[in-house]
Amino acid sequence: MIGTTVVRMRLPRITMLSPQTLFTRYAVAWIFLLAVAIGDIVLAAAAPHQQVEIVQWASTNVANLQRHPVAALLASAVLPAESLLGWLGLIALSMFGANRALGNAWIALICLAGHVIGTAVSEGIEAYRVSHGQLPAAARTIIDVGPSYVVVSAIVVAVAFGSWPARIGAVVAFVILVNVGIFDGLTHLQVAAVGHVTAIVVAAALGSAPAWRRRQAAQARPAA
Repeated sequence: MIGTTVVRMRLPRITMLSPQTLFTRYAVAWIFLLAVAIGDIVLAAAAPHQQVEIVQWASTNVANLQRHPVAALLASAVLPAESLLGWLGLIALSMFGANRALGNAWIALICLAGHVIGTAVSEGIEAYRVSHGQLPAAARTIIDVGPSYVVVSAIVVAVAFGSWPARIGAVVAFVILVNVGIFDGLTHLQVAAVGHVTAIVVAAALGSAPAWRRRQAAQARPAA
């Protein structure tokens, strides 16, 4: 008689998060997602000539950074330049994984730094080239809005420090952005290309700090 062995498989427990926990754990990602959606709604509700005025006022160009830098930096990040649904998808693919990897405080700091420093470096180069006659004076008032510096900063965090699902989502977002041309004109020091590269470098540098601390804490825990 041949005996039979019953194998019992223990399935992993799935913990359902409450809406409050789901929001607080990913607060930065949710807030930015909603801010971009609201920014697009406000822009769409305005008359055509008002839309032009809003975008011109919010652009992080040389002229606006001299007049109202803080307002321009904040407004430009939440005004999607093209498809709203496309940007919401890219934000979802990159920011939630990055938010989970490093927490609210760090991902807010890293994305803000990527946006601000990316803008400062790219527009600083633009200002220098205008002042030295390498570009026309009109380059001081270019249209420059969109959440892409924030998104590429989040992509770096998700790829470098996130879970495998977060990394896959972030890589998909990055491939999409590359295909739409975020690095076009880099060899000619185009503003957007320089800004994206700068934001990526800033995010990689700042993201290393909390990741290193967590690694050190994890290594020290068994020895305690």
